Amino acid sequence: MDKILGGLVLINGVDIWTEYGAFLTEEKKGGRENQTSILKPSKVKKHTAVDIREENGKKYSQKLEVANDEREVTLHFALFADTQAGWLERYRAFIAFLKQGNDGWLDVNFTELGLTLRMFYADSTKFEPLTYLWKEGKQASRFKVKFTEPAPII
Repeated sequence: MDKILGGLVLINGVDIWTEYGAFLTEEKKGGRENQTSILKPSKVKKHTAVDIREENGKKYSQKLEVANDEREVTLHFALFADTQAGWLERYRAFIAFLKQGNDGWLDVNFTELGLTLRMFYADSTKFEPLTYLWKEGKQASRFKVKFTEPAPII
């Protein structure tokens, strides 16, 4: 699995598969939720207009400066461990890593896309167990994490 999942996503230079047993996953086979969230263009900030009652419509500047508004990026993660205790330790450590970042900031590098997004942790859904956590053995789960990219590059 290291050859398949290793090095695909680096957060602040840390390979999330090697360090935490975490990787990007999809809700269903063939899904593209991560890809569409990563590459979804941000909205642009609203242009200021003057609304004169005696004139039709609104008046805008002759030259409209385009600026991106912040955007939300939701990523679907799965987390794997060989034991129940190992899974719980990795899960807590991974969530703490995402929340703390480097002074709160996360540089998320998607190596196959050649793209790095500078974001911070915003929220997470409850995790969905893929195995029975109360039984010893290999454990897996998945969950969504929402990030905010304040200065979008897309």
